[in-house]
Amino acid sequence: MKFIIDRFEGSFAVCEDEEGSMHNIEKNLIIGNPKEGDIIEKQGDIYNINPEETEKRKKEVEELMKDMWS
Repeated sequence: MKFIIDRFEGSFAVCEDEEGSMHNIEKNLIIGNPKEGDIIEKQGDIYNINPEETEKRKKEVEELMKDMWS
């Protein structure tokens, strides 16, 4: 399952799943250096950052913003 990191609150990453539900995921379960907006994927008991999906989403958001201000 994929999640988008919305924000951090204390030792938790507040994440949105693919269906729009919010989840609190312990930061120490996320491998790497997670940032707001990163796409993470659950693999067993840990979560890995998916840099390809994160970059794809970032470009989609940039296009939406560009269209909004044009």
